[in-house]
Amino acid sequence: MEIELKYSIPDSTVADAIWDNELFKEFEEIDSREERCLIAKYFDTDECDLAKNEIAYRVRKEDESFVAAIKWKGYSEDGLHVREELNVPVTSYTPDPAVFRESPIGTQVMELIGDRSLNCIMETAVSRRSFRIDTGKALFEISIDSGRIETEYGREPIEEVEIELFSGEQDELLEIGRRLQKKFSLEEENGSKYSRGMEIIKKNR
Repeated sequence: MEIELKYSIPDSTVADAIWDNELFKEFEEIDSREERCLIAKYFDTDECDLAKNEIAYRVRKEDESFVAAIKWKGYSEDGLHVREELNVPVTSYTPDPAVFRESPIGTQVMELIGDRSLNCIMETAVSRRSFRIDTGKALFEISIDSGRIETEYGREPIEEVEIELFSGEQDELLEIGRRLQKKFSLEEENGSKYSRGMEIIKKNR
């Protein structure tokens, strides 16, 4: 399961301020800071059979590695995003639902797709700066994302910060989020990158 808080960032100046600030210095894991380029493609049938069943199928290139993911049964409220997630390492962007065949959700995805082809319905390109913090009660990764969502119908910018809970209590996640939100006057973001891209598609189809 993926549990994270998401906040929109008004501009690159605020993004840099979050990255440079020492708000969580006492909790930051040594040598955990990294910068990565993440290029993701989202796949569905022409009839959007997966989207109709609230399932997202993504293949993301993380530097030189590829990871396929299925996300489902999600909800978001007050910037908190909770959803089931399954990740499998793969070798390319080519969609192959069979890599998930050992799981119930993989079987469901394959049944929904049937013999229909999968096509890329949107892409995201993100420059991500991230670091981990360990409060002693929970472990998190804070990620600052800057990039874009692209569909055949248009694009949207991405400027956001995510706090993902790796282990520990959700209450600790909410407390860390409150501290970050207050420090930088951030607005809660209830839209995932995928849902924002789907909104563009739905409005223009």
